[in-house]
Amino acid sequence: MKLTFKEKASYGLGAVGKDMVYALSATYILYYYQDLLHVPAIYMGVILLCARVFDAFNDPVMGIIVAKTRTRWGKFRPWLMIGTLLNSVFLILMFAVPASVTAGGLVAWAAVMYILWGVTYTMMDIPYWSMVPAFTEAGPERENVSALGRSCAGVGSALIQIFTMMVVPALGAIGLSASGVTQEMIERNGFKYLSIGVAVLFILFITITCVNIREKSTVEMETASVGAMFRALIENDQAMTVVIAIVLVNSAFYITSNLIIYFFKYDFGGANWYSNYTLFNMFGGGMQILSMMILFPLLRRFMDTIRMFRLALCASICGYLILLAIATFTGMGNVFVLFIPAFFVFSANGILTVLTTIFLANTVDYGQLKNGRRDESVIFSMQTFVVKLASGIAAMLATVCLTVFQISSDNVEESTATISAGSAAGLRMTMTILPMIGLAAALIIFIRRYILTEDKITEISRELKRRGND
Repeated sequence: MKLTFKEKASYGLGAVGKDMVYALSATYILYYYQDLLHVPAIYMGVILLCARVFDAFNDPVMGIIVAKTRTRWGKFRPWLMIGTLLNSVFLILMFAVPASVTAGGLVAWAAVMYILWGVTYTMMDIPYWSMVPAFTEAGPERENVSALGRSCAGVGSALIQIFTMMVVPALGAIGLSASGVTQEMIERNGFKYLSIGVAVLFILFITITCVNIREKSTVEMETASVGAMFRALIENDQAMTVVIAIVLVNSAFYITSNLIIYFFKYDFGGANWYSNYTLFNMFGGGMQILSMMILFPLLRRFMDTIRMFRLALCASICGYLILLAIATFTGMGNVFVLFIPAFFVFSANGILTVLTTIFLANTVDYGQLKNGRRDESVIFSMQTFVVKLASGIAAMLATVCLTVFQISSDNVEESTATISAGSAAGLRMTMTILPMIGLAAALIIFIRRYILTEDKITEISRELKRRGND
């Protein structure tokens, strides 16, 4: 039986909710603790890196637990609901630090809450994606639902990028008296109420998913250990190439996403930096979604995926060059000028997200031909692993930048509400030059190592069919 619109919409809503939560944490956790609560940046870097690496290794463990689950509600939905409820609690606790927590206890609070948030997010994220085979039919329907989930996840992430710093000041005024209230206090209070609102939406959306999605078949969920993932990579040179590219590309974009709020607050500056930051994210988030939905299929008519990948990497590097030039040689008085580099960077990011998934799928067939083993679940488990690893590496590099160049609310020039010229230059170089180096390295490695052209993939498919018929 084909899925109804209600079922598809219910599954998509779940993706919107869970990626709103993920984006809020991934984008603003560093800013909240370092700039608003004054936790030393390097401490936050260590916490974020260690937590993300631990969380990446935790994925296979959660996969095994879900695979062994047997309940009257199925194996996926119980963990999806439990993980959502627990994750919502830790999200709120992460952004609502009690006033009684002293300066010395903030580091411990941040570490514990962030780690517990990561563990509980994995608790619901693994079953969310793994349940697709249990309620869809193999073939186009399954592929379409997976694509729907990824697209809706992008919408959830974009919503947080667009609206967070628009609503934080408004929410922050709730419950605060006018006298003696600082902007910092307003933002802290605003993040607390925003986290509560996001958590409520998260629970609501996932509840809709669990109520309207039924497991129509019993599927044996394949799980992969960390050792199996690395063995598969060592034996599959094309998978290794794609994974390295994913780490470099995602690290580049995560560095920028961690630092861009500091750029707008302390470098671009101005009393209305909130609105400028929101406009930038609104445009960038919109371009990222449109590039996945419209630009990718349009370009696909004129070029193969390998050329598109190279084009996207070059376009992104050009975007960073334009951003550096604008920041260095202009007065940055108009935020709309920044839409030019945003178009290149965000559009390229959307296209690269789609392409890396396609390339990973290609390496599965290649590995089967080369090694006689189809490591599909292993390879795609590695994708989640390396994306989380990249986010941890990027967070660490971002905090090194903040520490070395002394970028925080403690070092703001009161007369201009901006950081020093040296700090601004360091921020600009870190958020542009480091990503360019990573993207250029990904381009070079990909050109030299990736051999799975469309003709090669067709040849591999024919050979696998021939072997299967023998």
